[in-house]
Amino acid sequence: MMNTNRSRPRFIQLLLLVPFLGLLDAGLYNLAEPKLLGFPFFYWYQLLWVPITVFVIWIVYRSMPHDD
Repeated sequence: MMNTNRSRPRFIQLLLLVPFLGLLDAGLYNLAEPKLLGFPFFYWYQLLWVPITVFVIWIVYRSMPHDD
């Protein structure tokens, strides 16, 4: 029988790849336009990933079983 409790966290852990893949190829976002508050796209795109990454890590952490 397949243990769904064990496969679920592994699937959720794949969410950690999202920020990695979003920032992997700098050539895709190495642009000056569009600007946001005077910041070129290159900078604000990367800064946008900071809260996204925090949120993804929080989701993965909350979904993992802990021995409290």
